[in-house]
Amino acid sequence: MKKILVIGYVWPEPNSSAAGTHMMSIMRLYKQQGWQVEFATPAQKSDHMIDLANENISSQSITLNCDSFDTYISAYEPDIVMFDRFMMEEQFGWRVEQSCPSALKILDTEDLQCLRQARHQALKANQELDHSLLYSELAKREIAAILRCDISLIISSFEMDLLINTFNIDAELLHHLPFMVELNKLPKDTLGYAERKNFMTIGNFRHAPNWDAVLYLQTIWPLIRKQLPQAELHIYGSYPPPKATALSNPKTGFIVKGWCESALSVMEQSRVCLAPIRFGAGIKGKLLDAMIMKTPSITTSVGSEGMHKGGLWPGVINDDINDFANAAVALYKDEEAWQNAQNVAHSLLISNYDSESLGEALIDKIIDVEQTLAAHRLKNFTGAMLKHHSMASTKYMSQWIAAKNLNQQQ
Repeated sequence: MKKILVIGYVWPEPNSSAAGTHMMSIMRLYKQQGWQVEFATPAQKSDHMIDLANENISSQSITLNCDSFDTYISAYEPDIVMFDRFMMEEQFGWRVEQSCPSALKILDTEDLQCLRQARHQALKANQELDHSLLYSELAKREIAAILRCDISLIISSFEMDLLINTFNIDAELLHHLPFMVELNKLPKDTLGYAERKNFMTIGNFRHAPNWDAVLYLQTIWPLIRKQLPQAELHIYGSYPPPKATALSNPKTGFIVKGWCESALSVMEQSRVCLAPIRFGAGIKGKLLDAMIMKTPSITTSVGSEGMHKGGLWPGVINDDINDFANAAVALYKDEEAWQNAQNVAHSLLISNYDSESLGEALIDKIIDVEQTLAAHRLKNFTGAMLKHHSMASTKYMSQWIAAKNLNQQQ
C-alpha cells in the first residue's frame, strides 16, 4: 500500500474555504486508489475543521523548527509527501529530503500567493500589474519551492501560463488541477427563478480579497438597491470580525450573515451571486458553488480568471462599477437571461471540472513521475541547485531555532 503524507498549512475546513474543499478532494482521490493517507500540520485545531477520522485519514500534530519531525517522518516512511502551500515546503521540505530522499514531493500551491500580493499592491497604488511588483521576494520564495518539488499542482490555467511563460518554469514540473466536481452528485433540480430572491456573496473573512470585495460592495450595493428597493444582499463567510458585522444594516438591505452550515444551500436560495473581486489568484470556490447550484453570477475579470477558458460565463463579467451594478439588476429582473446563464454553468462544469477525468490525469502524472523519478530530477538542475547547502538558509535558520529552543528547555 502506497503511503501518503500531507503536510497542511491549516486543518482542512471544507465548509469555510475553497482551499479546504480542494485539499479534501485530493486526499479523497488518494484514498480511492487504496493508498494510506496521513495529514500532519503545525496549526492549532479550529472550530470548523473536518473530522478526518470519519474520512479514514489519520492525523498528526507536528512542530515547527523541531527535530521531532525527523523522527516522525522516518518512522512513517511515506512514498509521497504533499505540501499544502509553499510555506510548508519551505519549513519541512529539507527535512523530507534528508529523511526520505526517495519520496515523491508534491506541492499543492492552492493559488500563487505572489500573484495575489502583486495585484493587491497594484490596486492600492492604482497602477497596472507589472514585473516590478510580480518579481517580489515572495515570488522568489514561492518559485523556489516549486522548483524544489517534483510536481506542483496549479489550480488556474492563467497561473500555468504565467509560470511557464513569465517565470520560465519547465512544464514537466507542473500539473493543472482545477477544483474537482463529482458530476454524478450534482443536484438534478434546484430552485427556479420565481422561487429565489435577493443577492448573495460568500467567502472566508480572513482572506484579504474577500474582505476587500465586501468593502467594495458597500459602494456597489446602493447603485443596485436604488433600482431594486426591496432586494437584499446577504453576505456569508466564516470568521467575520466585529468590523464586518458592524457593516450589517437591514434598513439598506446590506446584511452580514456570517457563518453558514452549507454554502450550497444559501447559494441555491439566492437569485444572483455577486463577486466583485479586485485582486487575488487561483480560481474562486464561490463561483464554482454558484455553477453547481445554478445561480448566475456577476463578477470581475480577476474573479472569472482561469475558470472558463475564454468561453461563455454563467452571468456577466464586468470591471466597471456602474456597469457591474446595472448588469446585476438586469440579470436579476430578466428570467430568460437568468435561465440561459444556468445552462452555461452546467456546460462549464462538464467541460472543465469533471472529477473523474481530472483525478485520473493526476494519478497518471504521479505514477509517470514516480517511475522516472531519477531522470525527472536530473532534468531539473535549478531545483537541484536550490537544494545545495549554499542555498539552504531556511534549513540552517530552522536548525538554529531548534538548538536554541532545546537549550532553553535544559
